[in-house]
Amino acid sequence: MYSLARQFLFRLDAEQAHGIGLQAIAAAYRSGMNPLLARKPAPLKTRAFGIEFPNPVGCAAGLDKNGAYVDALLGLGFGFVEIGTTTPRPQAGNPKPRMFRIPEQQAVINRLGFNNDGVDALVRNVEKARRNGILGINIGKNRDTPNARAAEDYIHCMERVYALADYITVNISSPNTTGLRDLQEEETLRRFIGELREVQEELGGVHGHRVPMLLKVSPDLSDEELDGMATVLNAARMDGVIVSNTTVDHSELGGHPLADEAGGLSGKPLYARSTAVLRKLRLRLDDAIPIIGVGGILTGADAAGKVSAGAALVQFYTGLVYRGPDLIGECVTSLRRRREGVA
Repeated sequence: MYSLARQFLFRLDAEQAHGIGLQAIAAAYRSGMNPLLARKPAPLKTRAFGIEFPNPVGCAAGLDKNGAYVDALLGLGFGFVEIGTTTPRPQAGNPKPRMFRIPEQQAVINRLGFNNDGVDALVRNVEKARRNGILGINIGKNRDTPNARAAEDYIHCMERVYALADYITVNISSPNTTGLRDLQEEETLRRFIGELREVQEELGGVHGHRVPMLLKVSPDLSDEELDGMATVLNAARMDGVIVSNTTVDHSELGGHPLADEAGGLSGKPLYARSTAVLRKLRLRLDDAIPIIGVGGILTGADAAGKVSAGAALVQFYTGLVYRGPDLIGECVTSLRRRREGVA
């Protein structure tokens, strides 16, 4: 069914198609027609961050920024859904057009810029959801908040979503908010993570349970930067890491007319780079810190490749654009076969 819908959606502007696609998924969920979109995979229980996931295949952040489609996305068969990035205050993001499909490469360039309705709107949406599954909430800072005060924005969001999230992701790796990636520098990161970890533990005491905190990182880090990051995360006993966000390196696109568009590149051209960073970081991190592998998953074999590189769980978003919901079951099947030792 998705192959037919894709023909229509790909005639539209990429961002417009994004919205219509989500509305269609929600309509199918409300009408009980989910099986026409995707067959829910059999469970493949996977434990990470102290959470038992029904299967290790998740929906990456960015698809549902405001948490308006949690139930519909979980209904497709994802083992977990991550919503956001959300910020303390609503913001419009960057000027349009700001999202570009490159079908020849199964890729997307976006420079959305944390466009969202603000954390209060996300909280209202999630409170109305049935929440029949694992929910991650991805938090960020407003673009006009200087890095010196960035922790305040992340703490505000953490406090607002803590009671609703199964895990919280700290996003300091989007390339579309000026200066955001500077927070990944070792000494800056040490102070930043220290502040957030302190608040995380305080909130755990207040709410009577501890919500894991993950860090989402860039695929454009050098080996030296990875060394410094791992030192900080090991010392902080970080609950987990997501590798990776989009890349600013568009060289894989060759001479494509859209290659010079500013923004983060996702999809197939990101796979090798993000998987290499995943593998390198896995070697540097303590074994107790699980990794979610994301970036360029377009097939079940891609998902298995992330796990082979050291991921405990995987996520995709651009893969949903090009492959549709059937990719969920394909990835679960591939990971099941890998776990059972079937070639």
